Amino acid sequence: MREVVSIREANQHLSRYLERVEQGAELIITRRGKAIARVLPIEAQPHLSDTQRAARERLRKRMSDGYALGGTRIDREVLHERDRGQEPDR
Repeated sequence: MREVVSIREANQHLSRYLERVEQGAELIITRRGKAIARVLPIEAQPHLSDTQRAARERLRKRMSDGYALGGTRIDREVLHERDRGQEPDR
């Protein structure tokens, strides 16, 4: 079941609408008659396709590995020695 409510209505009766969402309803929230958000129960979220899942995994791996931007990696201790005006020991 899909329900359409304004932001004002959703704000005033949020707990009531969240109970309906828990029971499986889909809630569309509008601002000035235009849909701006959709609230779904966690279980009702669409499952990712294999392609989407693979893309998400590649993104996670890239984010955890980081991007090589070139240059040299500076040790934290060396960085602090520079801040104190000391010449780094290498």
